[in-house]
Amino acid sequence: MKKLALAAAIGLISASAFAAQGDILARFRVINVAPDVSSDNTLSAINTDVKSATVPELDFTYMITNNIGAELILGTSRHEVDSKLGNLGKVSVLPPTLTLQYHFAPDSATFRPYVGAGLNYTHFYNVGLAAGGASLDVKSNSFGPALQVGADFPIGKNLFINVDVKKIWIKTDVSVASSGANLGTLHIDPYVFGLGIGTKF
Repeated sequence: MKKLALAAAIGLISASAFAAQGDILARFRVINVAPDVSSDNTLSAINTDVKSATVPELDFTYMITNNIGAELILGTSRHEVDSKLGNLGKVSVLPPTLTLQYHFAPDSATFRPYVGAGLNYTHFYNVGLAAGGASLDVKSNSFGPALQVGADFPIGKNLFINVDVKKIWIKTDVSVASSGANLGTLHIDPYVFGLGIGTKF
C-alpha cells in the first residue's frame, strides 16, 4: 500500500512539473501556410491567387499561470502569386504573431490541448511581382487577428510532440509601381498547419 501511494505521489509530482507557472515552452515546427485568398477590383477580375508554402517555424510560450500562456510565433514564408494572366512573381511574408492561450490539461501525461487568440503583425518584403511588364508594389504592413488550436503529446520528461492549427487574417493593397494606380486589396488569410517537437525550460 505504501509502495502504491509512493508511486502515485511520484507520478503526480512528475506530471505537475510540466507546463507550470513561469515555465517557457519552445517548439520547432514544420508548417504549411495555406492561403484562403479573396480580393476585389482588378485583382479579383484577373483571379489573383497565392500559393501555399511549407517552411520551418519557431515559437515560445511563457506560462503566466499553470493554464494560461502567452505564445510568440516566429517564421517567414515566400509565396508564388498567380492569376489568369499568368504567374505574377513571388513575395515574402513575415508574420510574427502573439497569442494568449488556455491550456486545458497542463498536468496530463498523455494529452495537453490548448486554444489561443491574439494579434499578428505582417511585414511584406522581397517583393518580386509584375503584371503585363509593369512592376507591382504592395503595402508593407498588415495587422489582423489570429486564432489557434493545438495539443502537446509528451514523449519524455521535457520533450513533447506538438500539432497546431492557426487561422491568421492578413491583407495588403496592391498597386502599379510606376503610376501608383490601385489594383485592389488582396486578402491572404491563411490556415497554418504545424507539426513539430518541443521542450521546456
